[in-house]
Amino acid sequence: MLTIRAFTVADIPFGMELKQQAGWNQLESDWQRYLALEPTGCYLAEWDGRPVGTVTTCVFGRVAWIAMMLVEALYRRKGIGRALMMHALTYLTSRGVRTVRLDATPLGQPLYEKLGFGHQFQLARYEGILPQINAPLARATRVERGQLADLIRYDAEITETERGKMLERLYTENPNTFYQVRNGNQIEGFLTARPGSNAWQIGPFLSTADAGERLLAAARHRLAGRRVFIDVPVANAGATAWVQRMGLSAVRYLLRMCRGEPVVEDIDRLCASSGPEKG
Repeated sequence: MLTIRAFTVADIPFGMELKQQAGWNQLESDWQRYLALEPTGCYLAEWDGRPVGTVTTCVFGRVAWIAMMLVEALYRRKGIGRALMMHALTYLTSRGVRTVRLDATPLGQPLYEKLGFGHQFQLARYEGILPQINAPLARATRVERGQLADLIRYDAEITETERGKMLERLYTENPNTFYQVRNGNQIEGFLTARPGSNAWQIGPFLSTADAGERLLAAARHRLAGRRVFIDVPVANAGATAWVQRMGLSAVRYLLRMCRGEPVVEDIDRLCASSGPEKG
């Protein structure tokens, strides 16, 4: 019998087993962040008392994200993924959400289409080891905590989503990887990164064309010699060219999908997402 209950801190080791099985990049700290951001919106599926699947949600005002949809390989094709998704959607409806979004893998895409998610745009995951750089950071500076409010407003302008609680949490975890470019009091872009089990994830990365390469230079200076992932919208030609010039290669693709009222990012300034978990 299938049952679904709240995912708790005690379930993180199982979540890590599932993500390892899928070859994903999360650490235990990522699962802790999901619970901190949406403590009543993360779920675990059990089959006859055995844990077999997970899903997480995160509410950003009228917009919500679904992520970490994972089902143990031996228990797939039993309706577990669909049951988890329906449970998550019911929760989000109760929260008054008008838009639900996710970044789909090819494995999950057919299920999401059946549940009414439409296609928006494709992201390419680039991977590689960042080469050394000796150049100065060229006006890219570290973000101070008192400047976060400006970054949150800039992020909302580009993503049409109030992601302040996520950015504040990411900053608390890794303040030394937050970089910005400003022209006086005007933000031209910002970038951050966080560690993962397989690579550092660069993103969110939002920027004008003029500031983008300077921000990537800051990341390259900070993470030289380390393996990185960065999820770039295929339609952002500038960002695609920058990461290719750094020697990174596209290794997989994700499809951004939406259910409900559409949210339309400014793709010209959306240089990289925060990752599949929160867009």
